Amino acid sequence: MTLTTRLAGVVASAAIALAAFGATASADEVPPTDPCAQQQAKVDKATEALARVTAVFARQQERVEAAKEDVAEATAGQEKADARKALADARQAKTETKVTKRAQQQRLAKATERLTTCQAEQPPATEAPA
Repeated sequence: MTLTTRLAGVVASAAIALAAFGATASADEVPPTDPCAQQQAKVDKATEALARVTAVFARQQERVEAAKEDVAEATAGQEKADARKALADARQAKTETKVTKRAQQQRLAKATERLTTCQAEQPPATEAPA
């Protein structure tokens, strides 16, 4: 490496570090307008995650139903064995997704509880005279 390349790297690193520090400092200086904004963001995030998990669970249920039909339509022998294996795999995936869905429902409930607590702790907003 040449001295110019090293110097350019040091200058670029310093610029990035200062920019990151400046962004952090300015973010700390601005007071939040809503004291419960962080809890609300977590509730929103948990709600979106629950919607995604619920969609996956619905697809898993459809796969189990399709696998059941495949087992019923399969002829004896290897085809029937393969269909049963596919059904067992689909049921296992559905069970795992069901556990994940239940956990996400609990996360959402806790996040909602924290938001409700935060909102209850806030003093009532007073109207400013016009």
